[in-house]
Amino acid sequence: MNIQFLGAAGEVTGSKHLITTDHGKKILMDCGSFQGKGLETDQMNRELSFAPEELDHIILTHAHIDHSGLIPYYYKQGFRGSVICTHATRDLCAIMLTDSGFIQEHDTHWFNKKRSRQGLPPVEPIYTQKDAQHCMELFIGVAPNRKFRIDNNLKVKFTNSGHMLGSAVVTLEVDEMGTMTRIGYTGDIGRPDNYLLRPPDAFPQCDYLITESTYGDRLHQDKQGAEDELLRIVKYTCVEKKGKLIIPSFAIGRTQEVVYLLNNFYNEGKLPRIPIYVDSPLAVNATDIFRMHYDQFNFEVQQVMENDNDPFGFGTLHYIKNVNDSKKLNQSKEPCVIISASGMMEAGRVKHHLANNVDNPANSVLAVGYCAPRTLGARILSGEKDISIFGNPHHIKADIYKIDAFSGHGDYKEMSDYLECQQADKIKKLFLVHGDEEAREHYARLLKKKGFKNIALPEHQEQFELKPA
Repeated sequence: MNIQFLGAAGEVTGSKHLITTDHGKKILMDCGSFQGKGLETDQMNRELSFAPEELDHIILTHAHIDHSGLIPYYYKQGFRGSVICTHATRDLCAIMLTDSGFIQEHDTHWFNKKRSRQGLPPVEPIYTQKDAQHCMELFIGVAPNRKFRIDNNLKVKFTNSGHMLGSAVVTLEVDEMGTMTRIGYTGDIGRPDNYLLRPPDAFPQCDYLITESTYGDRLHQDKQGAEDELLRIVKYTCVEKKGKLIIPSFAIGRTQEVVYLLNNFYNEGKLPRIPIYVDSPLAVNATDIFRMHYDQFNFEVQQVMENDNDPFGFGTLHYIKNVNDSKKLNQSKEPCVIISASGMMEAGRVKHHLANNVDNPANSVLAVGYCAPRTLGARILSGEKDISIFGNPHHIKADIYKIDAFSGHGDYKEMSDYLECQQADKIKKLFLVHGDEEAREHYARLLKKKGFKNIALPEHQEQFELKPA
Protein backbone atom coordinates (compact mmCIF):
# COMPACT_ATOMS: atom_id res chain seq x y z
CA MET A 1 0.00 0.00 0.00
CA ASN A 2 1.23 3.50 -0.73
CA ILE A 3 0.14 7.10 -0.38
CA GLN A 4 0.75 9.98 -2.78
CA PHE A 5 0.29 13.63 -1.82
CA LEU A 6 -1.42 15.48 -4.67
CA GLY A 7 -2.19 18.74 -2.89
CA ALA A 8 -1.73 20.75 0.31
CA ALA A 9 1.89 19.59 0.42
CA GLY A 10 3.85 22.66 1.46
CA GLU A 11 0.79 24.88 1.00
CA VAL A 12 -2.67 25.34 2.49
CA THR A 13 -5.07 24.52 -0.34
CA GLY A 14 -5.85 21.64 -2.68
CA SER A 15 -5.99 18.82 -0.12
CA LYS A 16 -5.82 15.49 -1.97
CA HIS A 17 -4.06 12.39 -0.68
CA LEU A 18 -4.27 9.21 -2.79
CA ILE A 19 -4.04 5.81 -1.12
CA THR A 20 -3.56 2.74 -3.33
CA THR A 21 -3.98 -0.59 -1.56
CA ASP A 22 -2.28 -3.86 -2.46
CA HIS A 23 -5.72 -5.01 -3.64
CA GLY A 24 -5.65 -2.26 -6.24
CA LYS A 25 -8.23 -0.02 -4.60
CA LYS A 26 -7.72 3.73 -5.05
CA ILE A 27 -9.04 5.93 -2.23
CA LEU A 28 -8.70 9.72 -2.31
CA MET A 29 -8.66 11.45 1.05
CA ASP A 30 -10.34 14.79 0.22
CA CYS A 31 -10.58 16.26 -3.26
CA GLY A 32 -9.86 19.95 -2.78
CA SER A 33 -9.33 22.83 -5.18
CA PHE A 34 -6.17 24.89 -5.24
CA GLN A 35 -6.99 28.53 -4.50
CA GLY A 36 -5.44 31.97 -4.67
CA LYS A 37 -2.92 31.83 -7.52
CA GLY A 38 -4.85 33.25 -10.46
CA LEU A 39 -4.31 31.51 -13.80
CA GLU A 40 -1.72 29.21 -12.21
CA THR A 41 -4.49 27.90 -9.93
CA ASP A 42 -6.69 27.06 -12.91
CA GLN A 43 -3.94 24.97 -14.50
CA MET A 44 -3.16 23.19 -11.22
CA ASN A 45 -6.84 22.29 -10.76
CA ARG A 46 -7.10 20.86 -14.29
CA GLU A 47 -4.01 18.69 -13.84
CA LEU A 48 -4.86 15.03 -13.22
CA SER A 49 -2.31 12.67 -11.74
CA PHE A 50 -4.46 9.60 -12.45
CA ALA A 51 -7.54 8.69 -14.45
CA PRO A 52 -10.62 9.65 -12.37
CA GLU A 53 -12.55 6.62 -13.63
CA GLU A 54 -9.97 4.43 -11.85
CA LEU A 55 -10.80 6.03 -8.50
CA ASP A 56 -12.95 3.85 -6.24
CA HIS A 57 -13.77 6.18 -3.35
CA ILE A 58 -13.37 9.73 -2.11
CA ILE A 59 -13.45 10.05 1.66
CA LEU A 60 -14.22 13.62 2.64
CA THR A 61 -13.25 15.24 5.94
CA HIS A 62 -15.38 18.36 5.45
CA ALA A 63 -17.07 20.62 2.92
CA HIS A 64 -14.65 23.53 2.53
CA ILE A 65 -13.79 24.00 -1.15
CA ASP A 66 -10.06 23.50 -0.59
CA HIS A 67 -11.00 19.98 0.54
CA SER A 68 -14.04 19.20 -1.64
CA GLY A 69 -14.02 21.60 -4.58
CA LEU A 70 -12.78 19.28 -7.35
CA ILE A 71 -15.31 16.49 -6.86
CA PRO A 72 -17.51 17.81 -9.73
CA TYR A 73 -14.43 18.02 -11.98
CA TYR A 74 -13.50 14.42 -11.24
CA TYR A 75 -17.13 13.48 -11.92
CA LYS A 76 -16.96 15.34 -15.23
CA GLN A 77 -13.79 13.38 -16.10
CA GLY A 78 -15.39 9.99 -15.41
CA PHE A 79 -15.32 9.33 -11.65
CA ARG A 80 -18.32 7.20 -10.64
CA GLY A 81 -17.22 5.78 -7.29
CA SER A 82 -18.61 6.84 -3.93
CA VAL A 83 -18.06 10.01 -1.90
CA ILE A 84 -18.25 9.09 1.77
CA CYS A 85 -18.68 11.79 4.45
CA THR A 86 -20.87 12.86 7.37
CA HIS A 87 -24.50 13.86 6.80
CA ALA A 88 -23.83 17.55 7.53
CA THR A 89 -20.89 17.57 5.10
CA ARG A 90 -23.13 16.16 2.39
CA ASP A 91 -25.77 18.82 3.07
CA LEU A 92 -23.19 21.60 2.85
CA CYS A 93 -21.54 20.19 -0.29
CA ALA A 94 -24.92 20.22 -2.02
CA ILE A 95 -24.95 24.03 -1.87
CA MET A 96 -21.22 24.77 -1.86
CA LEU A 97 -20.28 22.76 -4.94
CA THR A 98 -23.20 24.17 -6.93
CA ASP A 99 -22.11 27.66 -5.89
CA SER A 100 -18.56 26.83 -6.97
CA GLY A 101 -19.87 25.65 -10.34
CA PHE A 102 -21.71 28.95 -10.76
CA ILE A 103 -18.50 30.85 -10.02
CA GLN A 104 -16.60 28.71 -12.55
CA GLU A 105 -19.19 29.50 -15.23
CA HIS A 106 -19.33 33.21 -14.37
CA ASP A 107 -15.56 33.69 -14.27
CA THR A 108 -15.07 31.77 -17.52
CA HIS A 109 -17.74 33.86 -19.25
CA TRP A 110 -15.91 37.10 -18.48
CA PHE A 111 -12.51 35.56 -19.18
CA ASN A 112 -13.71 34.41 -22.62
CA LYS A 113 -14.92 37.92 -23.43
CA LYS A 114 -11.37 39.12 -22.83
CA ARG A 115 -9.93 36.26 -24.92
CA SER A 116 -12.33 37.05 -27.75
CA ARG A 117 -11.08 40.64 -27.91
CA GLN A 118 -7.55 39.23 -28.16
CA GLY A 119 -8.54 36.86 -30.97
CA LEU A 120 -8.07 33.78 -28.76
CA PRO A 121 -10.37 30.73 -28.64
CA PRO A 122 -12.71 30.32 -25.64
CA VAL A 123 -11.97 28.02 -22.72
CA GLU A 124 -14.39 25.82 -20.82
CA PRO A 125 -15.06 26.15 -17.08
CA ILE A 126 -13.45 23.46 -14.97
CA TYR A 127 -17.00 22.31 -14.23
CA THR A 128 -20.53 23.66 -14.27
CA GLN A 129 -23.44 23.85 -11.87
CA LYS A 130 -24.93 20.76 -13.54
CA ASP A 131 -21.72 18.78 -12.95
CA ALA A 132 -21.91 19.78 -9.28
CA GLN A 133 -25.55 18.74 -9.03
CA HIS A 134 -24.98 15.39 -10.76
CA CYS A 135 -21.99 14.44 -8.60
CA MET A 136 -24.17 14.63 -5.47
CA GLU A 137 -25.68 11.29 -6.58
CA LEU A 138 -22.38 9.68 -5.51
CA PHE A 139 -22.49 10.96 -1.91
CA ILE A 140 -23.07 8.59 1.00
CA GLY A 141 -23.80 10.18 4.38
CA VAL A 142 -22.47 8.37 7.45
CA ALA A 143 -23.22 9.09 11.09
CA PRO A 144 -20.22 10.06 13.25
CA ASN A 145 -18.64 7.53 15.63
CA ARG A 146 -19.85 4.49 13.69
CA LYS A 147 -17.74 2.20 11.55
CA PHE A 148 -18.94 2.06 7.98
CA ARG A 149 -17.96 -0.99 5.96
CA ILE A 150 -17.00 0.13 2.46
CA ASP A 151 -16.15 -3.40 1.32
CA ASN A 152 -14.57 -6.56 2.73
CA ASN A 153 -11.19 -4.86 3.09
CA LEU A 154 -12.08 -1.25 3.98
CA LYS A 155 -13.85 0.35 6.93
CA VAL A 156 -14.11 4.03 7.80
CA LYS A 157 -15.06 5.93 10.93
CA PHE A 158 -15.71 9.67 11.29
CA THR A 159 -14.88 11.48 14.55
CA ASN A 160 -15.88 15.10 15.17
CA SER A 161 -12.92 17.43 14.50
CA GLY A 162 -14.66 20.67 15.54
CA HIS A 163 -13.44 22.62 12.51
CA MET A 164 -16.77 23.29 10.79
CA LEU A 165 -20.25 21.84 10.71
CA GLY A 166 -19.89 18.14 9.82
CA SER A 167 -16.09 18.11 9.85
CA ALA A 168 -14.46 14.89 10.98
CA VAL A 169 -11.23 13.02 11.46
CA VAL A 170 -11.16 10.01 9.14
CA THR A 171 -9.96 6.67 10.47
CA LEU A 172 -9.54 4.24 7.56
CA GLU A 173 -9.01 0.57 8.35
CA VAL A 174 -7.36 -1.37 5.54
CA ASP A 175 -7.25 -5.17 5.74
CA GLU A 176 -4.46 -6.63 3.60
CA MET A 177 -3.94 -10.39 3.81
CA GLY A 178 -5.46 -10.47 7.29
CA THR A 179 -3.30 -7.60 8.62
CA MET A 180 -5.16 -4.45 9.67
CA THR A 181 -3.56 -1.04 9.09
CA ARG A 182 -5.24 2.06 10.50
CA ILE A 183 -4.68 5.38 8.72
CA GLY A 184 -5.81 8.54 10.51
CA TYR A 185 -6.41 11.76 8.62
CA THR A 186 -7.41 14.77 10.69
CA GLY A 187 -8.43 17.05 7.84
CA ASP A 188 -8.53 20.46 9.52
CA ILE A 189 -8.47 20.49 13.32
CA GLY A 190 -10.89 22.83 15.07
CA ARG A 191 -10.50 24.70 18.32
CA PRO A 192 -11.42 23.45 21.79
CA ASP A 193 -13.46 26.62 22.41
CA ASN A 194 -15.19 27.15 19.06
CA TYR A 195 -17.92 29.79 19.24
CA LEU A 196 -20.56 27.43 17.83
CA LEU A 197 -19.42 23.83 17.64
CA ARG A 198 -18.54 21.11 20.08
CA PRO A 199 -14.79 20.71 20.69
CA PRO A 200 -12.89 18.02 18.76
CA ASP A 201 -13.34 14.46 20.05
CA ALA A 202 -10.53 11.96 20.56
CA PHE A 203 -10.13 9.66 17.57
CA PRO A 204 -9.03 6.00 17.48
CA GLN A 205 -5.37 5.07 17.68
CA CYS A 206 -3.81 4.89 14.24
CA ASP A 207 -0.67 3.41 12.70
CA TYR A 208 -0.14 6.24 10.21
CA LEU A 209 -1.29 9.81 10.77
CA ILE A 210 -1.85 12.62 8.25
CA THR A 211 -2.47 15.94 9.97
CA GLU A 212 -2.68 19.62 9.16
CA SER A 213 -0.25 22.39 10.15
CA THR A 214 -1.92 25.62 8.99
CA TYR A 215 -1.13 27.48 12.22
CA GLY A 216 1.89 25.36 13.04
CA ASP A 217 3.91 28.43 14.03
CA ARG A 218 1.24 30.71 15.51
CA LEU A 219 -0.92 31.15 18.59
CA HIS A 220 -4.38 32.71 18.55
CA GLN A 221 -5.46 35.62 20.71
CA ASP A 222 -7.93 34.91 23.51
CA LYS A 223 -11.65 34.79 22.76
CA GLN A 224 -12.74 37.55 25.12
CA GLY A 225 -10.21 39.94 23.62
CA ALA A 226 -11.49 39.08 20.15
CA GLU A 227 -15.11 39.72 21.09
CA ASP A 228 -14.23 43.07 22.66
CA GLU A 229 -12.20 44.00 19.56
CA LEU A 230 -15.08 43.10 17.22
CA LEU A 231 -17.49 45.31 19.13
CA ARG A 232 -14.93 48.13 19.33
CA ILE A 233 -14.34 48.07 15.56
CA VAL A 234 -18.09 48.09 14.86
CA LYS A 235 -18.62 51.11 17.12
CA TYR A 236 -15.56 52.99 15.88
CA THR A 237 -16.36 52.50 12.19
CA CYS A 238 -20.13 52.85 12.18
CA VAL A 239 -20.74 55.28 15.06
CA GLU A 240 -17.60 57.43 15.34
CA LYS A 241 -16.52 57.48 11.68
CA LYS A 242 -20.09 56.94 10.39
CA GLY A 243 -18.69 54.56 7.77
CA LYS A 244 -19.14 51.02 6.56
CA LEU A 245 -17.44 48.01 8.06
CA ILE A 246 -16.73 45.33 5.45
CA ILE A 247 -16.13 41.87 6.90
CA PRO A 248 -14.86 39.42 4.24
CA SER A 249 -15.90 36.08 5.62
CA PHE A 250 -16.14 32.47 4.55
CA ALA A 251 -19.82 31.78 3.90
CA ILE A 252 -19.73 28.53 5.86
CA GLY A 253 -18.81 28.63 9.53
CA ARG A 254 -17.10 31.99 9.92
CA THR A 255 -20.14 34.01 8.87
CA GLN A 256 -22.36 32.11 11.30
CA GLU A 257 -19.85 32.69 14.12
CA VAL A 258 -19.73 36.45 13.52
CA VAL A 259 -23.53 36.63 13.25
CA TYR A 260 -23.86 34.64 16.48
CA LEU A 261 -21.62 37.11 18.36
CA LEU A 262 -23.47 40.11 16.93
CA ASN A 263 -26.72 38.39 17.95
CA ASN A 264 -25.41 38.13 21.52
CA PHE A 265 -24.32 41.79 21.50
CA TYR A 266 -27.83 42.69 20.30
CA ASN A 267 -29.48 40.64 23.06
CA GLU A 268 -27.21 42.29 25.63
CA GLY A 269 -28.00 45.79 24.35
CA LYS A 270 -24.38 46.44 23.32
CA LEU A 271 -24.79 46.55 19.54
CA PRO A 272 -25.33 49.99 17.98
CA ARG A 273 -28.69 50.33 16.18
CA ILE A 274 -27.19 50.03 12.73
CA PRO A 275 -28.16 47.64 9.93
CA ILE A 276 -26.14 44.42 9.64
CA TYR A 277 -26.17 42.74 6.23
CA VAL A 278 -25.14 39.19 5.35
CA ASP A 279 -24.63 39.58 1.62
CA SER A 280 -24.03 36.06 0.35
CA PRO A 281 -26.66 33.68 -1.05
CA LEU A 282 -24.43 30.78 -0.05
CA ALA A 283 -24.17 32.02 3.54
CA VAL A 284 -27.95 32.43 3.71
CA ASN A 285 -28.50 28.83 2.56
CA ALA A 286 -25.72 27.55 4.82
CA THR A 287 -27.27 29.22 7.85
CA ASP A 288 -30.45 27.23 7.21
CA ILE A 289 -28.35 24.04 7.24
CA PHE A 290 -26.75 25.09 10.53
CA ARG A 291 -30.23 25.40 12.00
CA MET A 292 -30.93 21.80 10.88
CA HIS A 293 -27.89 20.39 12.69
CA TYR A 294 -28.23 22.12 16.06
CA ASP A 295 -27.11 18.90 17.76
CA GLN A 296 -23.54 19.82 16.80
CA PHE A 297 -23.65 23.13 18.69
CA ASN A 298 -21.69 23.43 21.91
CA PHE A 299 -23.23 23.73 25.37
CA GLU A 300 -22.98 27.53 25.44
CA VAL A 301 -24.97 27.93 22.20
CA GLN A 302 -27.59 25.48 23.40
CA GLN A 303 -27.95 27.56 26.56
CA VAL A 304 -28.46 30.71 24.49
CA MET A 305 -31.12 28.88 22.46
CA GLU A 306 -33.16 28.24 25.62
CA ASN A 307 -34.12 31.94 25.53
CA ASP A 308 -33.37 32.75 21.86
CA ASN A 309 -34.57 30.09 19.45
CA ASP A 310 -32.65 31.62 16.53
CA PRO A 311 -29.03 32.56 17.35
CA PHE A 312 -28.58 33.62 13.70
CA GLY A 313 -31.29 36.27 13.55
CA PHE A 314 -32.02 39.57 15.31
CA GLY A 315 -33.85 42.84 14.70
CA THR A 316 -31.22 44.75 12.70
CA LEU A 317 -29.91 41.76 10.73
CA HIS A 318 -30.77 41.40 7.05
CA TYR A 319 -29.91 38.47 4.76
CA ILE A 320 -29.33 39.50 1.15
CA LYS A 321 -29.81 37.10 -1.78
CA ASN A 322 -30.87 39.29 -4.69
CA VAL A 323 -27.99 40.81 -6.66
CA ASN A 324 -29.85 44.13 -7.06
CA ASP A 325 -30.21 44.41 -3.29
CA SER A 326 -26.47 43.75 -3.04
CA LYS A 327 -25.74 46.59 -5.47
CA LYS A 328 -27.94 48.94 -3.43
CA LEU A 329 -25.60 48.46 -0.47
CA ASN A 330 -22.80 50.08 -2.46
CA GLN A 331 -25.04 52.98 -3.45
CA SER A 332 -26.12 53.58 0.15
CA LYS A 333 -24.17 56.05 2.32
CA GLU A 334 -25.58 54.89 5.67
CA PRO A 335 -23.26 53.39 8.29
CA CYS A 336 -23.62 49.61 8.34
CA VAL A 337 -21.83 46.28 8.65
CA ILE A 338 -21.57 44.12 5.51
CA ILE A 339 -20.53 40.49 5.96
CA SER A 340 -19.79 38.95 2.58
CA ALA A 341 -17.85 36.11 0.97
CA SER A 342 -15.18 35.20 0.17
CA GLY A 343 -12.95 35.26 3.24
CA MET A 344 -9.73 35.53 1.23
CA MET A 345 -11.28 38.40 -0.79
CA GLU A 346 -10.56 36.57 -4.05
CA ALA A 347 -14.10 36.13 -5.36
CA GLY A 348 -17.75 36.73 -4.66
CA ARG A 349 -19.68 39.85 -3.77
CA VAL A 350 -17.13 41.03 -1.23
CA LYS A 351 -14.82 42.11 -4.06
CA HIS A 352 -17.48 44.57 -5.22
CA HIS A 353 -17.87 45.90 -1.68
CA LEU A 354 -14.11 46.32 -1.37
CA ALA A 355 -13.90 48.06 -4.74
CA ASN A 356 -16.58 50.52 -3.66
CA ASN A 357 -15.31 51.19 -0.13
CA VAL A 358 -11.55 50.78 0.39
CA ASP A 359 -10.78 54.25 -1.02
CA ASN A 360 -12.79 55.95 1.75
CA PRO A 361 -11.07 56.59 5.12
CA ALA A 362 -14.45 56.52 6.88
CA ASN A 363 -14.71 52.81 6.15
CA SER A 364 -12.95 49.77 7.61
CA VAL A 365 -12.16 46.22 6.50
CA LEU A 366 -11.99 43.46 9.09
CA ALA A 367 -10.49 40.08 8.19
CA VAL A 368 -11.67 37.24 10.42
CA GLY A 369 -9.89 34.27 8.87
CA TYR A 370 -6.79 32.94 7.19
CA CYS A 371 -5.75 34.43 3.85
CA ALA A 372 -3.42 32.26 1.79
CA PRO A 373 -0.26 33.92 0.42
CA ARG A 374 -0.72 35.89 -2.80
CA THR A 375 -4.50 36.25 -2.34
CA LEU A 376 -6.00 39.74 -2.42
CA GLY A 377 -6.73 39.39 1.29
CA ALA A 378 -3.12 38.56 2.11
CA ARG A 379 -1.87 41.55 0.11
CA ILE A 380 -4.26 43.93 1.85
CA LEU A 381 -3.36 42.56 5.28
CA SER A 382 0.35 42.85 4.52
CA GLY A 383 -0.07 46.62 4.20
CA GLU A 384 -0.20 47.08 0.43
CA LYS A 385 -1.87 50.38 -0.32
CA ASP A 386 -2.14 50.22 -4.10
CA ILE A 387 -4.11 47.23 -5.29
CA SER A 388 -6.12 46.17 -8.34
CA ILE A 389 -9.71 44.91 -8.13
CA PHE A 390 -11.44 43.81 -11.32
CA GLY A 391 -8.53 45.33 -13.23
CA ASN A 392 -9.07 48.78 -11.72
CA PRO A 393 -6.50 50.49 -9.44
CA HIS A 394 -7.46 51.37 -5.86
CA HIS A 395 -5.54 53.21 -3.17
CA ILE A 396 -6.49 51.89 0.25
CA LYS A 397 -7.52 54.60 2.71
CA ALA A 398 -9.89 52.48 4.80
CA ASP A 399 -8.68 51.12 8.15
CA ILE A 400 -7.58 47.47 7.94
CA TYR A 401 -8.02 45.07 10.88
CA LYS A 402 -7.56 41.37 11.51
CA ILE A 403 -8.85 39.16 14.32
CA ASP A 404 -7.17 35.74 14.42
CA ALA A 405 -9.34 34.28 17.19
CA PHE A 406 -12.15 33.58 14.74
CA SER A 407 -10.06 31.04 12.87
CA GLY A 408 -11.60 27.59 12.54
CA HIS A 409 -8.09 26.09 12.70
CA GLY A 410 -6.44 25.29 15.99
CA ASP A 411 -3.10 26.98 16.68
CA TYR A 412 0.02 24.88 17.26
CA LYS A 413 -0.69 24.39 20.96
CA GLU A 414 -4.33 23.46 20.40
CA MET A 415 -3.46 21.05 17.57
CA SER A 416 -0.62 19.37 19.44
CA ASP A 417 -2.71 19.06 22.61
CA TYR A 418 -5.43 17.38 20.54
CA LEU A 419 -2.97 14.84 19.14
CA GLU A 420 -2.26 13.69 22.69
CA CYS A 421 -5.24 11.35 22.20
CA GLN A 422 -2.73 9.25 20.21
CA GLN A 423 0.09 7.17 21.66
CA ALA A 424 3.01 8.71 19.79
CA ASP A 425 5.22 5.62 19.98
CA LYS A 426 2.58 3.54 18.17
CA ILE A 427 2.53 5.78 15.10
CA LYS A 428 4.87 4.43 12.44
CA LYS A 429 4.94 7.68 10.44
CA LEU A 430 3.33 11.10 10.74
CA PHE A 431 2.75 13.26 7.65
CA LEU A 432 2.38 17.02 8.01
CA VAL A 433 0.22 18.62 5.31
CA HIS A 434 -1.87 21.76 4.77
CA GLY A 435 0.69 24.29 5.92
CA ASP A 436 3.41 26.43 4.40
CA GLU A 437 7.01 25.34 4.89
CA GLU A 438 7.79 27.60 7.83
CA ALA A 439 4.67 26.50 9.70
CA ARG A 440 5.30 22.80 8.99
CA GLU A 441 8.92 22.95 10.12
CA HIS A 442 8.07 24.75 13.35
CA TYR A 443 5.23 22.33 14.10
CA ALA A 444 7.40 19.29 13.30
CA ARG A 445 9.95 20.41 15.90
CA LEU A 446 7.19 20.80 18.48
CA LEU A 447 5.72 17.36 17.76
CA LYS A 448 9.14 15.74 18.08
CA LYS A 449 9.41 17.20 21.58
CA LYS A 450 6.05 15.54 22.32
CA GLY A 451 7.40 12.15 21.34
CA PHE A 452 6.30 11.82 17.73
CA LYS A 453 8.96 10.29 15.50
CA ASN A 454 9.37 9.67 11.77
CA ILE A 455 7.71 12.95 10.82
CA ALA A 456 7.56 13.58 7.07
CA LEU A 457 6.94 16.87 5.28
CA PRO A 458 5.78 15.53 1.91
CA GLU A 459 6.35 17.44 -1.31
CA HIS A 460 3.78 17.74 -4.10
CA GLN A 461 3.21 14.32 -5.75
CA GLU A 462 5.67 12.59 -3.42
CA GLN A 463 4.87 8.94 -2.64
CA PHE A 464 5.46 6.84 0.47
CA GLU A 465 5.06 3.16 1.16
CA LEU A 466 2.75 2.28 4.05
CA LYS A 467 3.91 -1.03 5.44
CA PRO A 468 1.42 -3.21 7.35
CA ALA A 469 1.24 -2.44 11.07
